Amino acid sequence: MRARFTFVALTALLATTLSACGSSSDTVVDKAKNDKKLVIGIKTDQPGLGLQTASGYTGFDVDVANYIAKKLGADKVEFKKTTSDVREQFIEQGDVDLVLATYSINDERKKRVSFAGPYLITGQDILVKADNTSITGLESLKDKTVCGAAGSNSPKRIAAKFGGSEDIANDWGKAHLKILNGYGLCLPDLAAGKVDAVSTDATILAGFAAQEPGKFKIVGQPFSTEKYGVGLKKDDKKSRDAINDAIEAMYKDGAWKAAIDKNFGEFGKLFTTPPPVERY
Repeated sequence: MRARFTFVALTALLATTLSACGSSSDTVVDKAKNDKKLVIGIKTDQPGLGLQTASGYTGFDVDVANYIAKKLGADKVEFKKTTSDVREQFIEQGDVDLVLATYSINDERKKRVSFAGPYLITGQDILVKADNTSITGLESLKDKTVCGAAGSNSPKRIAAKFGGSEDIANDWGKAHLKILNGYGLCLPDLAAGKVDAVSTDATILAGFAAQEPGKFKIVGQPFSTEKYGVGLKKDDKKSRDAINDAIEAMYKDGAWKAAIDKNFGEFGKLFTTPPPVERY
C-alpha cells in the first residue's frame, strides 16, 4: 500500500513539474524569452520572399521573421519549409511557432489561426517583357497566353474573369492558360515569347524579375488585395500584440524599407508604404 502511495505521489509530482515547464512557454512570447529560439515557417522557393540557398535563407519574409524573433527575445531562428496547403496545420500542431510565408489574412483562415500584421500589402499583377506595350492591365489578357502555377489561385481568378468560372480548364483557360509547376518555370517561357504574360502576386513577380534586371516589367495594375500577415496559434493575443509592436518598430527604425529595397531591387518602388497593423 505504501509503495502504491509513493508511486501515485511521484506521478502527481512529475505531472505537476511537466505542467509547470510547459506553462512557461504557453505563448510565442514566453517561448522566445525562455527558450531563446523560435521555429518559423517560410516558403523556400520564392526569390525575394523566402528562398533556401546553399548559405542559408534569404527574402523579405525571412528578414521580417528574423526582426520579429529578435524583438520577442529569441537569439536563434529555425526556419521550416512551409507550403501553402499546410500552413494552418503546422500552426495548430505546433510544428512551427509562427508562419511568414506570403500568408494572406482572410476571415476563413482566422477561424483556425490568429494573425498579426499585415506587414505588406500586395495584389495580383502582371509581368511582361520590358518592351511589351500591348498589355496594360487585366482586360488586355483576354486574347493573350498567360502562364500560371499549378495549385495557385491566381490563374483561377483570370479564368473566372474571361471564362465564367474558376475552372482553369474552362474554354478560355484551355486556350489561353499555360500551367506549370511553379512561377519560376514561367519566366523562361516569357523571355522566349512562348507566353505573353505571367500573373500572380506582385511581390512574387518582383522577386523573380529582380534576378534578371531590365528584362521584365510589372504592369502595375493590381486586381486583387493580399494582406501578408504573421500566422500564429488562435487566440494567442499576448503574442499577437507583441508581434504587431515589433512590426511597427520595424517601420519606424527603417528596417522595413531597407528589407524592401534589398529584396525587390528596382521593383521596391511598388511597395513604398508600410500598411497599418490590424489589432483585434
